[in-house]
This record gives sequence, C-alpha cells and structure tokens, in this order.
Amino acid sequence: MTGLKMVAAALVFAGGLGAFPAYASQCTPEVTQELTKIGSTRLRVMLFRVYDAELMTDSGRYPEAEQVALRLDYLRSIKADTLVDTTEDEWEKLGYSIGDNERQWLSELRDMWPDVKSGDCLVAYHENGAGIRFYSADGELGKIASNAFATQFFAIWLDENSSYRRNRDELLGER
Repeated sequence: MTGLKMVAAALVFAGGLGAFPAYASQCTPEVTQELTKIGSTRLRVMLFRVYDAELMTDSGRYPEAEQVALRLDYLRSIKADTLVDTTEDEWEKLGYSIGDNERQWLSELRDMWPDVKSGDCLVAYHENGAGIRFYSADGELGKIASNAFATQFFAIWLDENSSYRRNRDELLGER
C-alpha cells in the first residue's frame, strides 16, 4: 500500500478521534462455542484502534486444526466496500494474483458483508473441506464454499508475511 493509500485507509478507519471502549459484542455463533482460543490481538493503524481479533480452533493449535474461527470485534465504523478492497490489497501484498476466482470471491464478499460500526463483529468460520461461513451478531451472513478461498482469506492474518506481523504472532499465541 502506498503511503498515500495508507493515510487514506487510516482516515477511513479513524471515523473520528474519539476513544472507543473495547467490549465483546454479542457475536458467538454456536459453531464456535466448542473451539479453544489460541490468541488475541488489537489492530491499530497509526494511532487508531480498528478491531480486536481472536483466533480459535478445535485443537487449540494452528494450522493443525479441522475447524478455525477468526472473530473481529470492530472498534470503529468501516464501509463494506472498504473491507473488501482491503482484502484484495492484502492478497496482492501476499503475492496472490487476482484472477477470476478471486474476483468472484470479492464480489460475493461485497454482496455478503455489511458496513460495520463500533461494537459490531464478524466471525469467519472454516471447517476443513467446507470453505468459510461468515457470521455477525444477526446470524449467518453467507458462505464461500472454497478451501482455496479459506487459505487465502486466513493468510491475511496468519501468513508469515502478513502486513501486521506482531498481530499475527499474538493471534497464534506466540507473543
């Protein structure tokens, strides 16, 4: 991301300069209730708090798990289009080419994801062989039934080359 794009993204994420308390929203899909928390982190971009994240698996380890869930509790308002555009940007940074499959997945995310505000959450739940189901506090948002998508999506947070390495390490319980 160029310096100008990073500043623009930070301003979009900022949504204002007020402080937002961290709190858990009512977003715990039944499918995640038996999972074990591995780690958690808070993403900050510049001085702005963006979201709190928590990684859970059925085995208590990653990647040795059949079920993986990533929960994001948002600390500010972000438009769905910005979330999808950021997903694409992060894939490109990780070296994924944006081909027909990726464009289809991004289109599905654009149709599926809501705009979020402080206190909202999204959960990405992956069961091996079944792609990812997305949830909010209102229930299931939709599903992308591709393991390739699941790999690329979770790589944004969990790949060794993730944009936010410290956050990655905290999610994996390495810090």
